[in-house]
Amino acid sequence: MMNAYEFQAAVTPDHKLSIPDALFGKFEAHKTIRVIVLIDESADEEQAWAHLTAEQFFAGYDDSDAVYDQLE
Repeated sequence: MMNAYEFQAAVTPDHKLSIPDALFGKFEAHKTIRVIVLIDESADEEQAWAHLTAEQFFAGYDDSDAVYDQLE
């Protein structure tokens, strides 16, 4: 069974995540835990990813693929 804990964390100057003190009692010492990191992306970053995705998709498009555009 897995338990999930959600909290805000900051990246410290030495590139570590800060964990609230209240959660340390939930973790066993020297035990590996699973961490999922969610980062809010700005609209500019989302647009850049969408552009890159489209660019990579069309990079694989060849003129011979145009035959599929005319299928009904």
